[in-house]
Amino acid sequence: MSRRRTLGTKKKLALLVSAATVAGGGAFVMASTSNAAQTPKSSAESTVCLGLATALGNNQKFIADQRANPDAQSEARIANREAVVAEIKRKQEASGCVVGESAQDSQTAQPSQPAQSAPPQSQQPAESVQPSQPAENPGGGAAGSGQQVCNGSTVTLSGEGGAPAASSNQFPVGTKLKVTNLDNDKSTTVEVTSVSGSCVLLNNAAFEQVREPGKFLIRRAVIEKVG
Repeated sequence: MSRRRTLGTKKKLALLVSAATVAGGGAFVMASTSNAAQTPKSSAESTVCLGLATALGNNQKFIADQRANPDAQSEARIANREAVVAEIKRKQEASGCVVGESAQDSQTAQPSQPAQSAPPQSQQPAESVQPSQPAENPGGGAAGSGQQVCNGSTVTLSGEGGAPAASSNQFPVGTKLKVTNLDNDKSTTVEVTSVSGSCVLLNNAAFEQVREPGKFLIRRAVIEKVG
């Protein structure tokens, strides 16, 4: 009888060890799966992350430009944009994106190209007629109420608070721009209040008026100068 009890105890111990091993392995698999699910996404993997990375890149470029060519207001502007950069990084973390990933807007390099080709365009009647045609065709629609500018530009947000406004590297303070999101036909007309690294960069309030839920980048936008 004592031998049977001894063997029974050994079997029980072996079963307990085996169960603990299986449980530990399962926990390891679950932990590995959890860690994999939490891996931050890059701008190439998510539209949200791309929009935040673009906004971060534009603000960092603005800060670099202000430091390279400072004036009496540069220190205040830099302090403001550094706060915006910190806010964008918090949004990157909250959205599961790579924190600190910066992507300079691909459209920021384009303003110099139209400037170089402007003289030939003004001399060619066919090209000068084309901008007026879109304005006449959709006369009563969301777009076409002003001079279309920055063709092909994407639009993202600066991360700044306050009333709806915009910043631009092409238009002076006081210029009024109308931005239409072609993906949802929403539009907003805002005044340029500061300088940025892209054709038009909307602050938080303005971007909320035209954004699609969960997106921080407008790929299909019409930008018009209306004042």
